Amino acid sequence: MLTPMAEMTGGSCLMRAVGGGKSALKSGVKRLLGRAGFDILRSANNLGGVDDFIPFEATMRAARAADLSVGDYIDEVMNGTPGATQSTIDELRALGVFAANPGTVLEIGPGSGRYLEKTLKECSPGRYEIYETAAPWTTYLVDTFGVVAQPTAGCSLAPTLDGSVDLVHAHKVFNTVPFLGASRYFFEMARVTRPGGRIVFDAMTEACLDPAAMRAWATEGGTGHDSYPAALPRRACVDLFATLGCNLEASFLAPMGVGTTEVLVFGKRA
Repeated sequence: MLTPMAEMTGGSCLMRAVGGGKSALKSGVKRLLGRAGFDILRSANNLGGVDDFIPFEATMRAARAADLSVGDYIDEVMNGTPGATQSTIDELRALGVFAANPGTVLEIGPGSGRYLEKTLKECSPGRYEIYETAAPWTTYLVDTFGVVAQPTAGCSLAPTLDGSVDLVHAHKVFNTVPFLGASRYFFEMARVTRPGGRIVFDAMTEACLDPAAMRAWATEGGTGHDSYPAALPRRACVDLFATLGCNLEASFLAPMGVGTTEVLVFGKRA
């Protein structure tokens, strides 16, 4: 599934080919992307632009020039939010999500793999499936991490068997896709998770939408890209998963663009 910002590694990685950068950042990194026709944007690049993928080769070169992993480069340079991915992983570790060392993991929309890479540092699954639409990044993830790339329809996990996955997760995905696509994925996530397994994803819920946050999105959001960010009612998510045999175990807020997104952790009843 496509996502409209560099921060949103869910589905695929995208950025706008526009100007306006983080002037104090490494000039060599900016020149590399500049020669490819792209510029480095701060969090503003998280607020619009659903038309262009982050160029794979240029991004890889820029990350190497910055002496950063691809994931840390996206956090620190492109998004201007150092440590954002790691903080989410740290929260999930503290909640015991990785404690049982899940044997099978499935990630929807890993994009550049920044959550994937850090998840693999927390556990050692025998099988890690991904559903990703951006072909260059998919190849990179398969070659680098040995994951299994499944055919991707954009709203289905059909190739994955019922009750076969210990941990299903998606990061910065469901605040970037239409309601029906998100809803269809939710049913699929519950279907493929085994009893006792975990489901982790984030959504822009009421907890993320106080008046100040709404004003920030309204005034700083991307022009002409009103589909992002997409909000989802927390209660609707919790109630739906309850009917699918999944209990909400915990939640916390994570940074996203000019605001936040709420990470929800569900456990599937045995």
